[in-house]
Amino acid sequence: MTKRIIAASLIVITMASAFTFPQEDNMWAIFAKTRFIEKLNREFGMYFLYPKFPDELKAMEGKVVTVSGFYIPLEMNNSDIAVVSKFPNAECFFCGGAGPESILVGYLKKKPARRIKMDEIVKIRGKLKLNEDDIDELNFILLDAEIILD
Repeated sequence: MTKRIIAASLIVITMASAFTFPQEDNMWAIFAKTRFIEKLNREFGMYFLYPKFPDELKAMEGKVVTVSGFYIPLEMNNSDIAVVSKFPNAECFFCGGAGPESILVGYLKKKPARRIKMDEIVKIRGKLKLNEDDIDELNFILLDAEIILD
């Protein structure tokens, strides 16, 4: 019985580690410290969630950061834009109900060397820009970004 419990625990730990990224590139934990406040957007007459970024994250704005995550393809053909999520497509902000702190957009310097598949784990590096008020844009943006394919 004890051996079964240990074996089951090892399987769970192994499966969980498949979706855990190395600590040195794990920006998701820092992004998760962002709080969101519901405010009325008068232009649209609707309430939207606006971010309140922690000081730790504000200090990183303008610096080059690396983030590992799941590639989420866009339906548009503009391949110089990459969306990366902390979670696979079925669980991401757009399709699965995750929060806005779990997704970022990268504006790439150049197209990736090869076609990237949905939910492929990638690293993206770029200059961090924080978006507080443009509702047509994601909150976490990487400028002059590059996708690092292993």
